[in-house]
Amino acid sequence: MASEWTVRPLEDCMAAIIDYRGKTPQKTSSGIPLITAKVVKAGRIEPPDEFIAADEYELWMRRGIPEAGDVLITTEAPLGEVAQLGAERVALAQRLIALRGKQGVLDNAFLKFLLQSAPVQDQLRARASGTTVLGIKQSELRKVLLALPSVGEQRAIAHILGTLDDKIELNRRMNDTLEAMARALFKSWFVDFDPVRAKAEGRNPGLPKAIADCFPDRFVDSAWGEIPEGWEVGTLESVLSELEVGGRPRGGVSSYTEGVPSIGAESIVGLGRFDYSKTKYVPRSFFDSMKKGHVKDRDVLLYKDGGRPGEYEPHLTLVGDGFPFSTCAINEHVYRLRAEPTLGQHYLFFWLSSDLVMEEMRIKGTGVAIPGLNSTQVQSLTTLVPPGRITGAFDVIAGRIVARILSACSESRTLATFRDALMPKLISGALRVKDAEQFVGPA
Repeated sequence: MASEWTVRPLEDCMAAIIDYRGKTPQKTSSGIPLITAKVVKAGRIEPPDEFIAADEYELWMRRGIPEAGDVLITTEAPLGEVAQLGAERVALAQRLIALRGKQGVLDNAFLKFLLQSAPVQDQLRARASGTTVLGIKQSELRKVLLALPSVGEQRAIAHILGTLDDKIELNRRMNDTLEAMARALFKSWFVDFDPVRAKAEGRNPGLPKAIADCFPDRFVDSAWGEIPEGWEVGTLESVLSELEVGGRPRGGVSSYTEGVPSIGAESIVGLGRFDYSKTKYVPRSFFDSMKKGHVKDRDVLLYKDGGRPGEYEPHLTLVGDGFPFSTCAINEHVYRLRAEPTLGQHYLFFWLSSDLVMEEMRIKGTGVAIPGLNSTQVQSLTTLVPPGRITGAFDVIAGRIVARILSACSESRTLATFRDALMPKLISGALRVKDAEQFVGPA
């Protein structure tokens, strides 16, 4: 630590500590977002799915109203997740404390990174109590020691680390937009049949002629209802070329800290999303001996089984272009799927993640002792099969979008690795701001 830095207990650095533990608000389907511990992850706040009524807000927030810039820390389940509030009005649930640094003493943006640092995280765990679930009391949180440089240097450190975080967040938002574009195109072509309806009604479908000519101009009846002429309704089995699960060494993978990454059900979250903190490994020798479960470029991965008894919520992802790894495997709780080339991997992914098929998977995967889908159930999923020239055109467009998403994910991974290496050096004073700036510019 730099010699001129001061060490002070957290409570001496606070202008406000807002704690709503012990109080449970009446939740509604809309209104003011309720921030819960489960949505504070990896330095950011994920979109809340719980709310309180707007007319109850002032009454509920008697213990203090969170302000923009306040830093949230989870006090248990899990302990020590940190994020900073934006300008939106929010309410706080239990298992969260909002912290506001004293002006001239502690910069809030610096506090966000300081609380994530290893020395502070170690103190949180040391002061926590509980056996199954670790939790920290506010009285113990107040005693956590913070090493502080001048406020000017705090702000400079926060700016450097925040610049990297901002780029990661920009990539995430861009990916959300790109995925929404691909989903909208898929829905227009293969769910709403917009080009076919336009041609049937004598309207311009608004597509390049080469693509528009691929679509028919009339509908026919089918077991699934009205579909475009020349299209078929079948089962997934008829268009799959590969369906398999992976495996793990006898005794599990908990003892391995390196090797080849092994993707489990907990990592099947969505397109372009992967929590590297949950990465598990298998030995290279085991990977080489696996007859099934080697992940290929643009594989579709499907959550096979697990979760709460009596409820199956399917999750899918599409991997490739080196994301999340250039070489990896799946374990026995994940399916790897590949479609026949005429259908394409991008059509397969967006079809399986469409509302229709997601609901079919929920129904088939629920009501068994271990919620999930066996291979026969996967193969039996309803599948709309358009002519190859149409799925081929979609594959080209969607493939370009997915490539941009995966590229941004890999870039964000690099930035996060760089930030995580830089943060402890800046937080401890081992690397001073003027030196760090030389590295951040090229990054």
